Amino acid sequence: MDYLQAQDVRFSYDQEENGMIEVLKGVTLGIQKGDFVALLGHNGSGKSTLAKHFNALLLPNGGKVYVDGLDTIDESLRFAIRKQVGLVLQNPDNQLVASIVEEDIAFGPENLGVPPAEIRQRVDAALKSVDMYEYREHAPHKLSGGQKQRIAIAGIIAMQPSTIVLDEPTAMLDPRGRQEVMETVIKLNREKGITVVLITHYMDEAVAANRVIVMDKGSILIDGTPQEVFSQVELLKEHDLDVPQSTELIYRLRERGCHRLPDGMITEEACIAALELLLKEKS
Repeated sequence: MDYLQAQDVRFSYDQEENGMIEVLKGVTLGIQKGDFVALLGHNGSGKSTLAKHFNALLLPNGGKVYVDGLDTIDESLRFAIRKQVGLVLQNPDNQLVASIVEEDIAFGPENLGVPPAEIRQRVDAALKSVDMYEYREHAPHKLSGGQKQRIAIAGIIAMQPSTIVLDEPTAMLDPRGRQEVMETVIKLNREKGITVVLITHYMDEAVAANRVIVMDKGSILIDGTPQEVFSQVELLKEHDLDVPQSTELIYRLRERGCHRLPDGMITEEACIAALELLLKEKS
């Protein structure tokens, strides 16, 4: 069984004006431990709703969701599930609860009943893992957006989950803040082995994942590696979805007759190398 598993999951919201609106329409997928999955789609596609099922913040109306074999519908297992799956929201201000950074990081472990000596160790380790240890005695509200989001991530890390779900963590940040947060997320996945589910509207962030899942109207549209997904430019454009800038550039050049350029260019480095090779061949 996959570490995170959704089996024919259905979920509806009750909207007073429109009645029950089905947001997830029989979604089935599995995510292995240690994966880095980017979850893409328009607003209303169901991606955030699906992600919130993985820590039992939402429960399916139909189907099943399992975390390491634990059924989220079982109320007696919710505490164990939420210890394993941490959720980072879009606005870090909604997750910062203390006036001092290190006190904020300690909040989660304290609520888990972790002994004080171990809390101290967890707080220091979590802050170091997101490169924010030197700010441990600062006031969170005086930090930049990117720093605040890294503190929010550290607060989850201190609870020692095996999975972190990030719901558009860079949406409110400037380019520098986005870069800081993404570097942190990549580091946690590659160096710490933490399973990451990243919801994002930025296709260039999705390139860092080892798997990309695109949702549309409550169902999975595409599921594969970044190269496999972003090579389907026409399909993505049909659904008004973007592709990474490098992919878009190669796509437009190929449209204008540069057929020697290969498909599947998803990084700046690969794009530059392909263009340099083409120029050498023509010179």
